[in-house]
Amino acid sequence: MLQKMDIGESFTKNLPIIDVRSPGEFEKGHIPGAHNIPLFSDQERAQVGTVYKMESQEAAINLGYTYVTPKLDYFVSQAFEIAPQGKVIVHCWRGGMRSQAFGEHLAANGFHEVNVVQGGYKAYRNGVLHSFEVPRTLRVLGGFTGSGKTYILRELQNLGEHIIDLEGLAHHKGSAFGGIGQASQPTVEQFENDLSFALSKLDLDRPIWVEDESHNIGSVKIPRAFFQQMRAAGLVFLEIPIKERVKHLVAGYARSGDANLIEGIRRISKRLGGLRTKEMLDLLAGKHYEEVAQMALEYYDSYYLKSLKKRDGRSTLHIHLESTCHRENAQKILKLTLNERH
Repeated sequence: MLQKMDIGESFTKNLPIIDVRSPGEFEKGHIPGAHNIPLFSDQERAQVGTVYKMESQEAAINLGYTYVTPKLDYFVSQAFEIAPQGKVIVHCWRGGMRSQAFGEHLAANGFHEVNVVQGGYKAYRNGVLHSFEVPRTLRVLGGFTGSGKTYILRELQNLGEHIIDLEGLAHHKGSAFGGIGQASQPTVEQFENDLSFALSKLDLDRPIWVEDESHNIGSVKIPRAFFQQMRAAGLVFLEIPIKERVKHLVAGYARSGDANLIEGIRRISKRLGGLRTKEMLDLLAGKHYEEVAQMALEYYDSYYLKSLKKRDGRSTLHIHLESTCHRENAQKILKLTLNERH
């Protein structure tokens, strides 16, 4: 059975999703959890497009059949690996010829439920961008670098709170050293898709904890509409002694390799100045990780203070903590913020 459905209805089906766009299209951005069975390779797609523009639609369709015909058995076998029960959702860019042809082929070769998404990935992307405009109650967790905010977020989640780990989704911790030990960052488009998907799993009637971030996290950007909500939300600012934050940074970064740390220092060298950069590199060469971390924190603390002054101080709750023990800190934060609400 072959049927068409809109993008919203397709998600209620809870079926495997097959994206038949080219590998390059898929890599740029795709529905989280979707599987890519490309009808055309990137080169084939480019050639079909060229023939369409230079010759005619008919010539392009004929060339497409030439590329696709040898792959027909492969398409079915791959689809059954993804959806062994013979029920699947299929989409392309706009829900046009590619997904329709692929869906018809599956329906004629053993699949008994094939849902082709009308509007395709383009409709999905429109929904993603709109999702960031939905009003949400955000609680922004701030504090100087080395406060262990990501760990606190995870502990808040363990305590039953809703959270969004922006740095986890971005595969980056936000600073010049933030890419160390992380997987490759997603594209901006994929980051938006993953963020929208994560938000869709949360209850709109409950507050959502997020970490205070700048607009950019490494190479990705927080969607402007969502970022504006973050900036408008109340800030819970953690005050933790610098010596405790130094310990936290050394524990997290000292084993990552000096080459990575040198690269991170060089990224901020223009702001540090030549003398300070040399001093940090010399300390690092001598394995004086605590001193390097102390200097890095002094730089980031001053930078963050400038950003903090731009906020409305009346909406900032300062919480003083003695250490970076994330379990104890999460419990204290939750207790104090609950008291604030009541």
